[in-house]
Amino acid sequence: MLLNYRQYSNNGTPLLILHGLFGSLSNWGWHSKNLSEHFAVIGVDLRNHGGSFHGSQFNYPIMANDVVELMDHLKISSGYFIGHSMGGKVSMELALTHSDRVEKCIVVDIAPITYPDKADGHLQIISGMKAMALDKISSRKEAEQLLAEFVEDEATRNFVLTNLVRNNEGKYGWCLNLESIESNYARLREKPSEGGTFTKPTLFIKGAISKYIQSKHEAEILQLFPNANMKIIKQAGHWLHVEKPQVLQKVILDFLQAKDT
Repeated sequence: MLLNYRQYSNNGTPLLILHGLFGSLSNWGWHSKNLSEHFAVIGVDLRNHGGSFHGSQFNYPIMANDVVELMDHLKISSGYFIGHSMGGKVSMELALTHSDRVEKCIVVDIAPITYPDKADGHLQIISGMKAMALDKISSRKEAEQLLAEFVEDEATRNFVLTNLVRNNEGKYGWCLNLESIESNYARLREKPSEGGTFTKPTLFIKGAISKYIQSKHEAEILQLFPNANMKIIKQAGHWLHVEKPQVLQKVILDFLQAKDT
């Protein structure tokens, strides 16, 4: 099956943008529209997210193959990639296992490591989503109040609730595949596939107050991506594409448009 996508432009080098866990291509809409002035931007919904198909199998090799199938469908031999969080790991998987399809890779606030199972609060979010009796919810405000019992941060709650949709009968439901995300969550914490290196230009972008990329990860990053550089965006956390969009946009453009990277 083919991933859901949106083509923002047809001019220039193809640029595929991959969102993070609980996200969708719409989360990167502002960036996609602005970057489409310079590149042929394709926003992608990864499997079990947004408008894409649901599947019981959910890991990075499979997600990378989904993206390759989409590239084949669009007749894209290779291109640039931006991936945030989970999407960053998919981008790394692609770079390491299908290096001929990736020319430049931007990894946003994630490292090529296996993360501890309680490092990011995702399990608490999943518990909160599962606990909501969606058939009894009458408004998004009510849903936000129920989720607040599990997710303290308002910005995170609002982000998660972008996945709450109404069907033709007016009933609320999740557009993402919560069951598959929960059952495969251990696979989503894993590092990308081993055995390869990606020697083309790579940029890791870290939010200064985020803990996803740490100094102790540098050796592993350079082992897999020897041509990698790092940029740190001040006063930004894990959602830096929302918190510091203009700064991030400049960092992305400087890297992708540089002739000597």
